[in-house]
Amino acid sequence: MSGALDHLRVVLVDARNPLNIGAAARAMSNFGIRRLRVVNPYQVAFRQARSAVGAADLLSAAEEFSTVAEAVADCALVVGTTAVGHRELQHPLRRLEAGGRIIRKTLSAENVALLFGSERFGLTNQDLSHCHWLMTIPTRREHTSMNLGQAVALCLYELVRNGKVPLAKESKRPARAGEIQRLSVMLLEILNASGYVKPREADATEIKVRRLIRRMTMESRDAQLWLGMLRQIRWKVNVGNEEPK
Repeated sequence: MSGALDHLRVVLVDARNPLNIGAAARAMSNFGIRRLRVVNPYQVAFRQARSAVGAADLLSAAEEFSTVAEAVADCALVVGTTAVGHRELQHPLRRLEAGGRIIRKTLSAENVALLFGSERFGLTNQDLSHCHWLMTIPTRREHTSMNLGQAVALCLYELVRNGKVPLAKESKRPARAGEIQRLSVMLLEILNASGYVKPREADATEIKVRRLIRRMTMESRDAQLWLGMLRQIRWKVNVGNEEPK
């Protein structure tokens, strides 16, 4: 079990309260998860948060990133968490139990990123565009939001509660988030150069393109093939000055 859990990355995006970051680190330590990543965290001494009881080493070793894309680049599966609320979601949504089963299976062979958003507004649409699907903790409709540390603890408990991670049946390696990011960036460059993207709709188009690519659930070798084709197209439409390699 512990070997599979080494594949899990807990990613806190725009966390504002150092005590919440510390509480998340403490929950990770409770359940044997060591890889904490923070994106644009509140900078005032979050590594010394008193709430990280027994997890000071884990917190001090947290990896900092400026973007979600960088934080999930080495992961084959990226799962966002959400309280849903009144949001209109464009991703598949799974309850904690069902999502946990998929994550456990993937962890036996691949890196998985589990994203938690800001205490105030959760994950933004831009953050969600990097996710393959979303997971929610079943709560009563009148009170859906949870404390960040509690949400992390519940999700991690679900992953470890049966004591084992099933062996993955698939031997083919899915595309890493970093490969998907490079593909997305290159396709958007081409779409902009071709005039497909309207200036007023640029942000919305970018999010739609990211969702479209993730729904393809391609293998790594397919991503490399797509990247090769897009490099040739990019060169032909003069987006870049260098001939494709």
